[in-house]
Amino acid sequence: MRFHTRKWVKPEDLNANGTLFGGKLLAWIDEEAALYSIIQLENSKVVTKYMSEINFMSSARQGDIVEIGIDVVKFGKSSLVLKSEVRNKMTRETIITVENIIMVNLGEHGRPLPHGKTKIEYVRDRLAEEND
Repeated sequence: MRFHTRKWVKPEDLNANGTLFGGKLLAWIDEEAALYSIIQLENSKVVTKYMSEINFMSSARQGDIVEIGIDVVKFGKSSLVLKSEVRNKMTRETIITVENIIMVNLGEHGRPLPHGKTKIEYVRDRLAEEND
């Protein structure tokens, strides 16, 4: 799993128990999945269709640093299926796993649009192709 983003847990991210609010964490995961999909599919019109069961395993406290990992499960015709893991950098514990996040590539009129992608592409490879 590639961990792309780190977040610093601040007071506004906490629940009444003084730990990281689950809704905030899910928003971070959703944003990371969207950014990853936009880059992979080369289209800024990507939406979240589905997020599978989530499994909270531990938490984080104010001042902790968490990192968000994303991996591709598969490429669909107009979708990208991802999985995510978030871990606490301070305690080294997994906070949450999400096994399936389905992101849908949209066309001009907001309808699913085939993306033609079949494998992970890296920006450095795209830049190298452009310079050839």
